[in-house]
Amino acid sequence: MPPQNTHFQNALTGQFRPPSRTQILAMVLVSYVVFLAFLSFAGGSYWSLVGGKFGDNPDYLEAASAIRHWQFAGVNVKQFWGVSYAVALVSIIARTSEPVGLVLVCVGASLGSVALCYWLWDGWIAAYFALLSLDWFQRSLLGGAEPLFMALLLGSFVALRREHWVYAAILGSLATVVRPFGVFALLGLAVHLLYRKRFRDCAIATAIGLGIGALYTWPLQHYLGNPFANVASYQKNDWRGGLPFNFPFVAMVRDTIQIHAPWTNLALTLSWILFLLVAMVVAIRSGEFLRYARIHTAEACFVFLYCLALYTYNAPGWSRSQFPRFALPMLPWALFFLKRYIPRNRSVVWALAVITPSLAAASAVGIRQTLPILLRHFH
Repeated sequence: MPPQNTHFQNALTGQFRPPSRTQILAMVLVSYVVFLAFLSFAGGSYWSLVGGKFGDNPDYLEAASAIRHWQFAGVNVKQFWGVSYAVALVSIIARTSEPVGLVLVCVGASLGSVALCYWLWDGWIAAYFALLSLDWFQRSLLGGAEPLFMALLLGSFVALRREHWVYAAILGSLATVVRPFGVFALLGLAVHLLYRKRFRDCAIATAIGLGIGALYTWPLQHYLGNPFANVASYQKNDWRGGLPFNFPFVAMVRDTIQIHAPWTNLALTLSWILFLLVAMVVAIRSGEFLRYARIHTAEACFVFLYCLALYTYNAPGWSRSQFPRFALPMLPWALFFLKRYIPRNRSVVWALAVITPSLAAASAVGIRQTLPILLRHFH
């Protein structure tokens, strides 16, 4: 073979080789800079968004301040307090304000989640996980529960793969106090241990989960009079007094028909609904899910239960519109099951590192506000 062909073949092989940890870190850091630059260009005030205007930040920061000063009078209980505990701890250690603590927690957890994806699978899945979702950028850089939840969840599965099931139980329990669907990881751990007839280990892991749950609920009971105050808040505000689950797709169809939404939101949410559904169908029909379950039982249980909950979640006004955010914990496994169809090309990934954060920043500020600014700039 001529030397030039050998050189071309080596270059092509390198192009398809998974990105290294250093390359992924560079991609992610560049994407962060793009997000912040586009946010500023679109007229968004970063600290104004972090400090109270974005998502559930006001509730997280209020709870973090109450925890930091251990004063719970008048606190509005809604979201689970796992993020708020982390923000309070970081704020105390770093001697910063709660908004700065929130950014440190979310950015650190986001980078940690990408690294854990790399260790669990490979560089392609880690890169696409980091760069594919608008919601992931927004929650990583502006604040939200998803980065910390993912870091704890993936950390639990890394620990289990290395046979450190005690650490897996601790991390899974901490993930549950960040987002309640983390309980599916604990159920997966229990199934994993029972399937392997490790009954004593399962009992200890269950005790760890119950112990961390008791520690979490004690302040709610002692200061607010209800150990399940978070659940009661979800019951009232999100589930409208009903059950959290319904038949599959019912809530999504209802919200699509009853709630007028911009076509951009409809296109985005329906794309994610279809994407994850296709990933699961491909995994089950190809036998990949069953093979995966034999080796990684806890992960397969989590994926199955979380996916079932995702498509049956009955939160009027939220089930469809927030699906891309709710679906983030499923993304790494969806990418793994569809890995044969994912473009393995660094040019595609670098393009995402520019396009996705730009769209995420525009969405955070508001598409209607951003579009006139872009038109004025280019005209």
